[in-house]
Amino acid sequence: VQLQASGGGLVQAGESLRLSCKSSGWSFNLFVMGWFRQAPGKEREFVGTISLSSGSTYVSDSVKGRFTISRDDAKNMMYLQMNSLKAEDTAVYYCGADTPRTVFSATVVESAGYDTWGQGTLVTVSS
Repeated sequence: VQLQASGGGLVQAGESLRLSCKSSGWSFNLFVMGWFRQAPGKEREFVGTISLSSGSTYVSDSVKGRFTISRDDAKNMMYLQMNSLKAEDTAVYYCGADTPRTVFSATVVESAGYDTWGQGTLVTVSS
């Protein structure tokens, strides 16, 4: 499995941004995929996850109501729609995949629960 994240950039607080993660090399509906982020000097933090087989999603409390995860099966793409961005959302965002898996595991909110990672895309939110 290979993952490629894109869509990061510099935005003002309150604006929106959509990140994309393209996957290849595995049957797309056999993934659980997730978004994590890592700010300078901090540990990698769980943002959200989606089961590609069921479409079920789960996001962290810190982004709930602002961020949404979706997928496009035809394009093998996962998206992270980020609205009402805050300065504290500034980080490098990574997409990860846990394959093969169709339901969330107990480690879905931990980076160790994913076996493949994309290269990361930087999101900078200015206040």
